[in-house]
Amino acid sequence: MNIAIVILNWNGKKLLEEFLPSVIAYSKEASLYIADNASTDDSMSFISSNYPDVKIIKNSINGGYAKGYNNALKHIEADVFCLLNSDVEVTKYWLNPIIDIFEKEPNTSIIQPKILDYKNKDRFEYAGAAGGFIDKYGYPYCRGRIFDTIEKDEGQYDNNIDIFWASGACFFVRSKVFNELNGFDEHFFAHMEEIDFCWRAKNLDYDIKYVHQSKIYHLGGATLSNVNPKKTYLNFRNSLFTITKNAKGPLLSIILARLILDGIAGIKFLLEFKPKHTLAILKAHFSFYWYLPHYLKQRKFIKNKIKYYTKTSIVVDYFVNNNKTYKTFISY
Repeated sequence: MNIAIVILNWNGKKLLEEFLPSVIAYSKEASLYIADNASTDDSMSFISSNYPDVKIIKNSINGGYAKGYNNALKHIEADVFCLLNSDVEVTKYWLNPIIDIFEKEPNTSIIQPKILDYKNKDRFEYAGAAGGFIDKYGYPYCRGRIFDTIEKDEGQYDNNIDIFWASGACFFVRSKVFNELNGFDEHFFAHMEEIDFCWRAKNLDYDIKYVHQSKIYHLGGATLSNVNPKKTYLNFRNSLFTITKNAKGPLLSIILARLILDGIAGIKFLLEFKPKHTLAILKAHFSFYWYLPHYLKQRKFIKNKIKYYTKTSIVVDYFVNNNKTYKTFISY
């Protein structure tokens, strides 16, 4: 099986210096590419000088995660793409269990490994943890991380299971499925495009897996931290895009419920003296209204394949019922 590891870079020399050595040391089974999003630092000259065997693909603009990978993967031939963040440390033999699942399970098309925190290596990492799910209002959560509650890894999720979405921090996907779905939605720019992609894959009956034997450590927040209002804007807006495109059921009531819950989140940010995040939610809603006709057309086009996978509200279960972990939350 031919695997291409593709690391998207934008002005990330320091990250490449720190994290690339582990990828090179422990990924002999794969070919390695850096997809550069029009960096203005000297990160590409650093790669050329120090790692001449690493192939470089230069994108003409910084189109974010979605467009950056869409453009780069057009130039790569492989059975499986591994989209790997530049702030990830991999471990010995991390590819072997992934390859094994792909070879044994032809319908498994997307896989993520166990993702732990680079700074606290006994804890799960926010962006993916032990596999992603989504609640009935489109809010994502993970085994090992619900909202800001992050669990210690004590082996409680050491089983390979079907999941709803795989983390973009380390996203394995069969190339034929990536091409069949026309890649990521470039309107997203960054954040939640992998959830939209996974939902579309689910709508075509492809399987998505979490494989615990493969382990990586993710720094997280290297491009946009959780305290950045732009990240709040992208997460809230792109979540609305995703459910409009993919959610089965009474869309109007789902959207109205989401807008109300988002409004409550905006009030919470105000009470926490974070007015820029409240403003980011408002901007996200106005951007959503602008793009709504576009996404309603996409929904109409795929309506016969739309499926819905969740039954409960994580917001209610977490904040009202005080269920803080996946094992106590009633998953779909």
